[in-house]
Amino acid sequence: MSRIWNLAATLAVPVLRWNLRRRLRQGKEEAGRLPEREGHGAARPEGRLLWLHAASVGETLAILPLLDALAARDPALHLLVTTGTLTSAKLLPERLPAELRARVIHRYVPLDVPAWIARFLDGWRPDAVCLVESELWPNLLGACAARGIPTALLNARISARSFRRWRNFGRGLIQRLLGRFALIVPRSAEDAARLTALGAPRLAPVGDLKLAADPLPADPAKLAELRAAIGPRPVLLAASTHPGEDKLILAAGRELAPRVPGLLTVIAPRHPERGPEIAAMADAPRRSEGALPGLGPAYIADTIGELGLFYRVASMALIGGSLVPHGGQNPLEAARLGCPVILGPHMENFSDATAALLAEGGARQIPDAAALAGAVVDMLSDPERAAGLVAAATRVVSAASDLPGRMAGALLDLLPGKAAGKA
Repeated sequence: MSRIWNLAATLAVPVLRWNLRRRLRQGKEEAGRLPEREGHGAARPEGRLLWLHAASVGETLAILPLLDALAARDPALHLLVTTGTLTSAKLLPERLPAELRARVIHRYVPLDVPAWIARFLDGWRPDAVCLVESELWPNLLGACAARGIPTALLNARISARSFRRWRNFGRGLIQRLLGRFALIVPRSAEDAARLTALGAPRLAPVGDLKLAADPLPADPAKLAELRAAIGPRPVLLAASTHPGEDKLILAAGRELAPRVPGLLTVIAPRHPERGPEIAAMADAPRRSEGALPGLGPAYIADTIGELGLFYRVASMALIGGSLVPHGGQNPLEAARLGCPVILGPHMENFSDATAALLAEGGARQIPDAAALAGAVVDMLSDPERAAGLVAAATRVVSAASDLPGRMAGALLDLLPGKAAGKA
């Protein structure tokens, strides 16, 4: 299977290049940095270098506390971070503390073509590699093994669908891939069980970096401006919505209008390019056009990196991707900012975080979209209940505060030599 993947990736080079150009036309790649996808652009600094790969925005946000912990424990360590999306590449420098920016280098991850991976590894010569969640690329892992580069998999995640596919069609390959890792930290007990069943030879204790992420930031001036525009109105935030949800949320807003005077429904789509479509559906102003909330019942927050603003002004947040069978988005972002959380029935992507919140009484889950209006009325009419949700959710997100430090120590143990300093 490994040889087949190697050959298939090599033969697919013309198609992969065509797809990169297509993505460029769609605004999903950077023209000046397209060669990075083929492993070009190495600029290795002197000293020890740890490469961390975070595929997209969620993984990038999750590793920020880990980057802090690594830098604190080894002041001489350089950190190479690769991502696979334009959004995550733009987000990383915005979220890095000023003191870390000189030590963190960003590149787009090369595609899993043998020659491109070899070029990348030959140029950067990382001392160890850390992959996040489910980035199991055969050529990358094989090349690291051939060079003797230790690899780690943090927040290791195997969905039920992926588990069935690997078990039925690729058991030998997945067992070999998992055997390449010197360190695997499962995201949850459920993921640990699946990894063990697929042949992972050794697993570290469970740990989810997303539980320990920093609160989403907010620009103080923009926050003040937004609060002034909204005034005393109650706000229902639908955070990171997916297609099919927006009309359900707007319908709930119309149902709520006579029961909750002045309610403002803010829709923040997961993919901001859907902003015009949602705005037309809602007849609402768009943030991407510079508009602030007006007197109307809806507002479209179709910008990148501003959810921290809206969680701070919201009376409650419905977590997107949960009213439709997408699997939900991260509910912990709202919990960290003291925003009461409402979940739809579909939270499979964050099953452990959801279970922890529900067990502690830190979120309310509704069975379907028809129950959304009732949940909003309940929260607004019972402030003590909403405050209880917030207090319980705070206990959940505070429980993993030491996790980045523990993971940083485990990664540093994979590097040659001793850290220059400990924090």
